[in-house]
Amino acid sequence: MPYFDSASAAPLHPVARQALQASLDEGWADPARLYREGRRARLLLDAAREAAAEAVGCRTDELVFTPSGTHAVHAGVAGVLAGRRRVGSHLVVSAVEHSSVLHSAAAHEARGGSVCEVPVDRSGAVSAAGYADALVPATALACLQSANHEVGTVQPVAEVGEVCGAAGVPLLVDAAQSLGWGPVEGAWSVLAASAHKWGGPPGVGLLAVRKGVRFSPQGPADERESGRSPGFVNLPAIVAAAASLRAVRAEADAEAARLRVLVDRIRRRVVRLVPDVEVVGDADRRLPHLVTFSCLYVDGEALLHELDRAGFSVSSGSSCTSSTLTPSHVLRAMGVLSEGNVRVSLPPGTPAEEVNAFLEVLPGAVAGVRERLGVTEPPVADPEADSLELDALGLRCPQPVIELARAIARVPVGGTVTVLSDDEVARLDIPAWCAMRGHDYLGESPRPTGTAYTVRRLS
Repeated sequence: MPYFDSASAAPLHPVARQALQASLDEGWADPARLYREGRRARLLLDAAREAAAEAVGCRTDELVFTPSGTHAVHAGVAGVLAGRRRVGSHLVVSAVEHSSVLHSAAAHEARGGSVCEVPVDRSGAVSAAGYADALVPATALACLQSANHEVGTVQPVAEVGEVCGAAGVPLLVDAAQSLGWGPVEGAWSVLAASAHKWGGPPGVGLLAVRKGVRFSPQGPADERESGRSPGFVNLPAIVAAAASLRAVRAEADAEAARLRVLVDRIRRRVVRLVPDVEVVGDADRRLPHLVTFSCLYVDGEALLHELDRAGFSVSSGSSCTSSTLTPSHVLRAMGVLSEGNVRVSLPPGTPAEEVNAFLEVLPGAVAGVRERLGVTEPPVADPEADSLELDALGLRCPQPVIELARAIARVPVGGTVTVLSDDEVARLDIPAWCAMRGHDYLGESPRPTGTAYTVRRLS
């Protein structure tokens, strides 16, 4: 069964499996002890730290291992904010950061700190100028992911690092999605990453803090990992994580070139094979293995289930799932279509035949979901009125947009259709529908119940 969700968790690399099995025999003792077994464990831990530090591009005494990438982010954000509390309590993040960063920001705000979100463009990228505008004298820390986890857009870390450095503000980089492909460029101050993103075992994160960055670990003091990550280390998993990082880096250039060809094939063909599809994310500055697209008139959860039944494991940033009725914060910040969202992230070694098979299955899967939702071309008929108002209260995506598509032919060119909806997704998907269908989105207005979205027919 083709697995196309390595952005969530990459399959365990063969080198990681071998290292894990070997270190279970040799690395079970406490590396802080001076007897033979402890010294052997310490040698393994030191070797793993050296390999990881080389891949990150930092000193070995700047890097510690954590129980997860999320733990690394939380510890990094909290430690710098506490270390620079005399400077101020202002935190700057991008609007498309991973939830671990945004949760840290929310906790900081709840404690009385201030948070500024830097907006992104329609491709999901920030600008250095946006960070420059957000920095103030009281800014203690700025955060920026190296590449986006949902749409693959690579961020201008080096440029933002220059802006932050000139202002004397440390920059924390969440490198979870990109570290397996290469080191993070630029003058970053703190870096966090997660082993299961590059084919290492789950439960291992990295936290690197450059010398000279004021950092105060939070929580009870602990003598292990420089006091920045308390508790007994999972040495076998750490050894496997470091070994797999070194292995994927050795393969990265060749594999990135090969996977980029396959992703380009998906980007080109999906818009030809499936009507009403928007490919999102930057077309050029992006991760080599990831592509995301959204399909009009499609329930995202239903589409993922359909592809799963066809044998393909993909993920989604769509709002249309059983667990949430709000759009992905990334898609919302970008202002792109959110319904029927599919993220394909190819693990290393993915053969071209699996990608071709996916492209053969996808059109039928989308058509089947649309058919079950009753999506049909509206009949050609004389317009009924110059303006119509549709009551879509209580309907969830993609139904409000489907109702709009059915009704647009009922008004003349120049006429308007107003959709009354209480689904937050409509704020994204109705303007996106207008852009894709060539109609004029006139805006929204609040109503006692819900919001009215008005569209003018142009053709």
